[in-house]
Amino acid sequence: MKKKKQIAVKLFLPFLLLFGFLANAQKVTEYDLYVTDTLVNYTGKNVKAIAINGTIPGPELHFTEGDTAVIRVHNNAKHETSIHWHGLLLPNEQDGVPYLTTAPIKSNTVHTYKFPLKQSGTYWYHSHTMLQEQSGMYGAFIIHKKDEPKIPEYVMLLSDWSDENPHEIERSLHKETDWYAIKKGATQNYGEALVKGHLGTKFINEFKRMHAMDVSDVYYDRFFANGVKEQEISGLKAGDKVRVRIINGSSSSYFWLNYAGGKMAVVASDGAEVEPVEVDRFIIGVSETYDVIVTIPEGNISYELMATSEDRMGHASLWLGDGDKKRIEPMGRLDYFAGMKMMNDMMTVGGNMKDMGMKMSLQKMDMNSVMYPELKKEDKHEHHMEMEGDMKMDMDKKDMSGHEHHMEMDMEKKNMSAHEHHMEMDKDKGKLVTLNYNMLKSPVKTTLPDKPFRTLNFELTGNMNRYVWTVNNKTISETDKILIKAGENIRIVITNNSMMRHPMHLHGHYFRVVNQYGEYSPLKNVIDVMPMETDVIEFNASEEYGDWFFHCHILYHMMSGMGRIFSYEDSPPNPQLPDKASALKKVYNDDRRYFLSADIGLESNGSDGEVRLENTRNFADLEWRLGYDNESGYETEAHIGRYLDNKQFLSVYTGWDFRYRKSDEAETNLFGQTSTKDKRVVACLGVVYVLPWFVETDLRVDYEGKVRLQFTREDIPLTSRLRLWGSWNTDYEYNVGSRYILTKYWSLSAHYDSDMGLGGGIAFTY
Repeated sequence: MKKKKQIAVKLFLPFLLLFGFLANAQKVTEYDLYVTDTLVNYTGKNVKAIAINGTIPGPELHFTEGDTAVIRVHNNAKHETSIHWHGLLLPNEQDGVPYLTTAPIKSNTVHTYKFPLKQSGTYWYHSHTMLQEQSGMYGAFIIHKKDEPKIPEYVMLLSDWSDENPHEIERSLHKETDWYAIKKGATQNYGEALVKGHLGTKFINEFKRMHAMDVSDVYYDRFFANGVKEQEISGLKAGDKVRVRIINGSSSSYFWLNYAGGKMAVVASDGAEVEPVEVDRFIIGVSETYDVIVTIPEGNISYELMATSEDRMGHASLWLGDGDKKRIEPMGRLDYFAGMKMMNDMMTVGGNMKDMGMKMSLQKMDMNSVMYPELKKEDKHEHHMEMEGDMKMDMDKKDMSGHEHHMEMDMEKKNMSAHEHHMEMDKDKGKLVTLNYNMLKSPVKTTLPDKPFRTLNFELTGNMNRYVWTVNNKTISETDKILIKAGENIRIVITNNSMMRHPMHLHGHYFRVVNQYGEYSPLKNVIDVMPMETDVIEFNASEEYGDWFFHCHILYHMMSGMGRIFSYEDSPPNPQLPDKASALKKVYNDDRRYFLSADIGLESNGSDGEVRLENTRNFADLEWRLGYDNESGYETEAHIGRYLDNKQFLSVYTGWDFRYRKSDEAETNLFGQTSTKDKRVVACLGVVYVLPWFVETDLRVDYEGKVRLQFTREDIPLTSRLRLWGSWNTDYEYNVGSRYILTKYWSLSAHYDSDMGLGGGIAFTY
């Protein structure tokens, strides 16, 4: 009998071992994603878009920590595409940046992604090909813990939508049009300045060569949560706690989050857990994620969780609960002239920030708060002074050189945590508790391995005039990859020397956002760097191989070149990109592209216009002035040139000028030389410099030694749609004119020209 038992054990032992192996093996979770071109109609107009599995956004992908994800992407569209798994720690070739880490997915092909899930939390996925994300290619990627608490949870995936083709949006931004400001009612024109008592503010603003104040670049037709303006969640009862996974999947919009049921407890950011911190509201940067837990205070009431675009132009809502709706009061329009006045005080005539002795970091001092109507007027100055004095962060100079990191908090109550400090402000003074990065604390230590740091200094720089965005005044294609060694500690000191927020995202890694909690500083993969801030992030180069993108996640900033590429030394060849040099050229081509613009007048006295082609640094243009008779004559000029300085106020060019006008008189110019304004065929060299008030000064000399100096001011905003312009040169040619903007491309126009006389008609602006 004993022998039979031994035989039975021997027979069943392999089966027991196999069962144990299968029980502990990683679960494979599979999805098939089908990418198709489609039409959508959100505003009464059919518009081209890109759908995943027939929907925008794409389907929510749910996994459990420890799973192996297998995702087959079927590209049934007419163009190549890609999918990037935002925030995930995965093998380099699975990261999904076409031509940098992963092969692009060609039309009518299938690409399989396969990677283990080493983390849990709230993430998302989106196309990293050109501007496809703006057209609908994004979705939620949720990784659950194995022992996740069983409470109701929902995804709130935020997005922005424009009926306009994204490529036309991008071209328009480079054109320097303010059509989107017209749509928003945010031109801050001279007429409005006069009425509101800010005429001096406007004069100073243009003297310093700054355009009208805005907090976002694009006018959007709709804002969505999970693809709809409002979504209702039923079946909740009084006392229920609900986890909402909030993802900002927009292309370029920040959102304010407010909850009608009271405080929100922030419990995670970018997928990483933080100690719960209760706030009244917070702003979520482009591509960030936050997990919040909210409570349903009473039954038979539906509470609004509202996401409002930072420019206050629209919102989307999630309704939690059943019954009568408890709404959030809409956020009021921004006081742009207050923001303009603040900006005037902080910027130099050269377009740089003044050294005002303030060390701002971690979102603790929101410079835009002067524009927020929800803050009482009498509190705005006090609000800034408190934040500057009570929450001042000093970074020891040693830290900037990569040695010791020293954080010194000078708070009114030094033994008080940032959270307690804000709560007391709220209780005692009735202030809103607004989340900032200094309030986030990791539940576990996040210190890096005990080894030296290599420090990199990144200055975020930009040029709103021509919409060029850079790091250290260079685009991605203008710099080499940043080589890093596997296992080394990297510290990045990021200073924002622009008046725009920049959500900087690091692929494939978490970094520490160094704050008051030191060893417990929070982990994130996106940091929203506000204007005039300096923030410090740290990460360990633990992924061992490959190229990893670090870039601004505002889509149009990234495409203009705001980023860098980290590259591990001695990385093995990427089998998906056998021709590495050719692939890298395609990556660099993104910020080297040329954009076409045109400005053409068709009036009763003639036609004048310009067609221009330009990229980050170079330009080529063709100009003409054509009268309808011999006395008016005609002129055509062509130039090629290059912008020289960081703000691109200075440029040089060479070209030719052909001019003919019937005249029997020989005239001299301002310099005593014989004027060639009636007849010339010359090659010339010139330099253009933009003076205060955006007066363009053009000094040129032709091959005969003749000199001409010309002053031009275009697009003086008298009202939102009525614009003035004029020019004069040392050949005593001049013109003045006006336009009334009807649509993005068409205007009524009138002007007087010293050669062509008075005329009126229409103008086409592209």
